[in-house]
Amino acid sequence: MNLRQLRYVVATADHGTMTSAAQALYVAQPALSRAVRELERELGIELFARSGRGVVLTAAGEQVVRQARIALEAVDAIEAVTRGQGRGSELRIAATPTLEPELTARLLPRFARDQPAVKVRVVRCDGREAVGAAVRSGQADLAVTDLPVPGDLAAHPFDQREVVLISPPALKLRDPVSPAAMEGLRLIVPTRGTARRAELDAMLGAIGANVVVAVESDERSAWPGWVRAGRGSLLWYRNQVEDTEGLVVRSLMPPVTRTIGLVHAHRPLPQVAREFLAYAKEHGS
Repeated sequence: MNLRQLRYVVATADHGTMTSAAQALYVAQPALSRAVRELERELGIELFARSGRGVVLTAAGEQVVRQARIALEAVDAIEAVTRGQGRGSELRIAATPTLEPELTARLLPRFARDQPAVKVRVVRCDGREAVGAAVRSGQADLAVTDLPVPGDLAAHPFDQREVVLISPPALKLRDPVSPAAMEGLRLIVPTRGTARRAELDAMLGAIGANVVVAVESDERSAWPGWVRAGRGSLLWYRNQVEDTEGLVVRSLMPPVTRTIGLVHAHRPLPQVAREFLAYAKEHGS
C-alpha cells in the first residue's frame, strides 16, 4: 500500500468514475485503474462496484476511503510542518496565464511587503483543470481561478471581473455590444486545443456570439498590438487593459462577468496560506 494508491482511490470515490478521477489528477486512466486494482488485490477486497457508467464504493470501500482520507490529511499536515522547518515559510499559488497578473501585479507585491520572510512561488497552469489538479496533488497550497469549481475544492471568492470587447478604432459598434452585433466579428483567440481556447469557445457559445477567428496565438503580449493594427478584436478582462491608446473598450450586453476566487483542497492549510487567503479577501477588490 502506498500514498499514490490512496490518493487514486479517494479521487475515484469523489468523482464517481475512474476517467474523471484520472483527469482531475492529471494521470493516465489506465495507470489509475491499475493502481486501484493492485490495492484491491493486496487488501483482498473489492473497493468499487460498477453503477451505470460509473462506480460506487462497496461497504468495505467506504471504510477504506474513510481511513484513507485521515491518512492523507495527516501526511499533508506533516508536509506543512516540514515546509516551515529550516527553510522559511513558502507559499505556492497556482494560476492560469490570464489570472497570473492578479497575483504578480496586485496581491503578491503588497503581501510580500507585509511578509518579507515568506518565499512565494507561482505555479503556472494552462487552464482551470490544471489549476485544480495542482491544489489536489499538493503541488500548490492555493490557486486563483474563475469560479465555480468542483465541490471537492473549497472556494473563497474575492472579486469580480468584467469581460469586455477590445477593438481597433475603425470598427464601428454601439457600446454596449450585443451578441447580434458580434455576428462575423473577427477575433484574436488562443490556439485551438488549449484550455484557454476551450474556455473562450464556451463563453462565446453561452452568449450566442458567432465570430470569425482572425488570429490564433498564445503570445498574449502581442494581442493588443495586433488589435491596434486592425487584425481583429479581443475579449479580455477590463482591469487587465493597462494601455488603451489606439484601442476602443466596450462592455457586452448583457454584461459578462466572472467571479474570481482562491481555491484549495479540503485539508489543513499552512499558516502562511491562511494568512494570504485572509489578505486576499480584504484587499482583492
